[in-house]
Amino acid sequence: MRWAVLLAGGSGTRFWPLSTPANPKQLLPLAGLRSTAEAAIDRLTGLVEPGRILVVTGQALAGPLRKALPIPADNILVEPRAASTGPALLWASLEAQRRDPDAEVLSLHADWVIPDPDAFRQTAIAALESARRHDRLVTVGMVPSRPETGYGYIVPGPELDGSTRRVARFVEKPDGARALDLIAAGALWNSGLFAWTAARLRSEVERHTPELARALPALTAGDVGRFFATVTPVSIDVGVLERSNAVAVVAGAFHWDDVGTWEALSRVRPRDAGGNVLVGPVHAHRAEDCIAWSDGDPVVLFGVRDIVVVRANGRVLVMNRADAARLKEALDTLPPEVRDV
Repeated sequence: MRWAVLLAGGSGTRFWPLSTPANPKQLLPLAGLRSTAEAAIDRLTGLVEPGRILVVTGQALAGPLRKALPIPADNILVEPRAASTGPALLWASLEAQRRDPDAEVLSLHADWVIPDPDAFRQTAIAALESARRHDRLVTVGMVPSRPETGYGYIVPGPELDGSTRRVARFVEKPDGARALDLIAAGALWNSGLFAWTAARLRSEVERHTPELARALPALTAGDVGRFFATVTPVSIDVGVLERSNAVAVVAGAFHWDDVGTWEALSRVRPRDAGGNVLVGPVHAHRAEDCIAWSDGDPVVLFGVRDIVVVRANGRVLVMNRADAARLKEALDTLPPEVRDV
């Protein structure tokens, strides 16, 4: 009954100029020799059969993903348009239910780095079992390692059993001081790893999410195009989880990183004696705490610190590490002939 839904859409603009619409970050070896999408499929080995892994993506990535991932070609679900995670996960979950009426669904993203796959699988099993046992939507919360302001937080409520608690509330992207207060109070990062039965997800959408519920008849009739044309884009968090009273949380007992910006490479790749992450023909002298990536021509760092330097696809990016999360702001100011690679 176990199914997995891997979300693999998006163009990864925060990894420009290496990440492009045709070759975005989930297809790149950001953390090692293999892409994060391939690592995600490997991570499901022994947990979900390849024939029960569904991948949701856009038209531009469908072909590359079919070539890269060892799953049946018809398990690549191609969205007619990008409409956030709510429609994608509802569609994929009900597709799993169409093929298997008792489907239990594990939802994950294709751009995570998780160095301990065994611990991941143990937590995933616990989340799936909890979703079935309590008939709830279950989110996996990660114990924070820093006051991250780019993540959502989960405030756990009363226990349902020894490993599962109700969700008291969600807090989206707090400032630094608020994040510290939440961590001190026992809040968890909202990882985006979810578990539910397809039947329970549909029920909660019907109760709480008019943005999606009004399009359910089209999906039930198998008209995916009309479903996506009818829905209002909404994330699964905002549209369902934050509105439902049938949500629980299980703590994740593994290291997790969503590798959202160039800054994240300092957490998932080895660093040299100066604290630098260097990928490709990059040479550093008297450089400290820098991140540099080159896909061809040599790059030399001399007497600098706390910067990101990327040479890829005929473009060169130089920025302060502190500005990595704001890269999209710079891209929006660029002329198309510079931005588009």
